[in-house]
Parts: sequence; structure tokens; C-alpha cells
Amino acid sequence: MESQCISINKRDGEITRRELIEMGALDKNLKIKQDGEHILIPVNKPVEGYGNIGYDDFEEVIKEETPQELLGTSPAYELVGDIAIIDRYESDLKNIAEALVKQKKIRTVLYADTPVSGEYRTRELSYLAGENKTETIYRENKCRYRLDVSKVYFTPRLATERLRIAGQVKNGETVVDMFAGIGPFSILIAKKLPDSHVIAIDKNPEAVRYLRENVELNKLENVEVREGDVRTASNGVRDADHVIMNLPHSGFEFLDVAFGLIKKGGIVHFYAISHEDDLFGETLLKINEIARRCNVSIVPIEKRAVRPYAPYQYNICIDFRVT
Repeated sequence: MESQCISINKRDGEITRRELIEMGALDKNLKIKQDGEHILIPVNKPVEGYGNIGYDDFEEVIKEETPQELLGTSPAYELVGDIAIIDRYESDLKNIAEALVKQKKIRTVLYADTPVSGEYRTRELSYLAGENKTETIYRENKCRYRLDVSKVYFTPRLATERLRIAGQVKNGETVVDMFAGIGPFSILIAKKLPDSHVIAIDKNPEAVRYLRENVELNKLENVEVREGDVRTASNGVRDADHVIMNLPHSGFEFLDVAFGLIKKGGIVHFYAISHEDDLFGETLLKINEIARRCNVSIVPIEKRAVRPYAPYQYNICIDFRVT
């Protein structure tokens, strides 16, 4: 499509584009294009003071309809890399899958047949549309993770929470990630803090395989990977500055292990599932009870409702210092 345009040196292109947007002069229906050392920016009205003005042919911007626009509603799904996993509470799966697979960033659509359960915290998935696969590469906070969504536990909904925990760790500190999975907590911390020592533990062989691969994928040398039950795989570890306990359904069973790993003054990041009527009270009572049996005390630092988990239930985190 032919349009009036301005020709600007490439180094001034981004500033000019922003100014044209503020003026309402940028034609957002057409694609900006390069012309040697200059770029041609299509405009929808005459402008002055922005280099050479002329006419040229431009490609139209093809606007992609969102799933919400296609369906008239907002389907519940997780996007892990290029795989969309539709929430198990959704119906009308055929139409939702057809709407999702039309998105450029989605190559595969799966359905979560079951909730996360079992020793390795996995779920049953059904193929619905697109490429029939379960392995993907997921990018978050400048880290890359390869994983198979049918063999390991992973949720992108904790991205902000992982960044929050990483922000509490200092260079030179030791972090024990007791239920590391494919490594989203461990790898982010290790990458942001190259002088830290991260011990990542998991008992799922598939998760550990991807964890080791992701350590290499992110070119890290400060992550120590251990496979096995945390009660035995953590042998020899003492005086950790931080212990991450992202096992919300059964973390209480391993609190005594955490108290043996953490140093005096260290911080435990404890995750649980809690009813909205009492988000933190009962959980804190249980933590204090186990702490007394282990001859330690705790001081809560921060309490957070991380995300809704199920009707009336939340995934919560309590950060507490061990004294």
C-alpha cells in the first residue's frame, strides 16, 4: 500500500517513532521498513521537521485476533513456551483449542485432564490441536528452560514470585532449593548472583535431567544438582542462608529437614495451600509447632498470597527467619 512517509537516519528512528505516536501521526496499519542507512516511517498526515518527506509502498500490519476476541470470552490456560495448556475446569475445548492455535506464539494446545498430583507432581495431558508434542523451551527473566510438560511440574504463574525470592539473596550466599524441579528458582538466582552457591535438589529423574540441561543451557557454574529424596540428598549441607520450600501440598513433612539445613539467622521461604478465610494463621501455627520440636524459633518476615489456586484457596508463601 502506498503511503506518505518520512525518511530518517536509523540512529534517530526509535525517538522519531515515539514522537510520531504522541502526535498521532504514525500510521500503525503499515510496517516501517529499512532503506539503506535510513528507515521509512509511514504517516497518516503531513508532518514537518522530520527529514525527507515522500511516498513509498508499505506492507500492511496483519492484526492477530486474540482468543478473547475470537471466542467472546477469556479462556483459562497456561502458556509454557509455545505450548498452551487449557485449564481442566474449561468446557468447549474444541473452539478454545482452535482459537489458541491461531496465535503465532502457540504451536501446540493441550488439555489438563487431571490436577497436579503424585510423587513427582505431574498431571495427565491430552493433545487437542497443533503440533503433537510435550517438550518446549520456556523463557523467563532472561533465563531459558527446556522441559517436558507431561513429565515434570512447572507453572509460569510463579514468575514474579521467583524474581521476588531472587531479590532477597545476596552474592556469596548459599541457597538450598529443596524441590527444585527443572530449576526456575535455582537458575534465576544463580544467574543473577554469580558468586552465590545454589544447591538444587529433586527426586524426579526427568526433572533432574532437565535441570542439569538447563544449568548448561544458561551457562552456569554455581549450581550443584543433587538427585534423590531431600532427606538423604541434602546430607552434608549445613548453614544455608536461604532454603526454598516450593512444595505447597506437603511442605510440612519436610520442615524438620529445612531446620537442619538453615543457619541461625537464615531465611526459609515456605509455600502452602490455604483457605481464604484463614490465609496464614493455621499455617504459622503448624510451622511454630514443628519449630519447637526441632528446638528452634521462627520470626515471620513476610506473608503473601501468591496466586489463586482453586475456589476459595490460595497458594501462599511465608518467609521466616530461623533463630
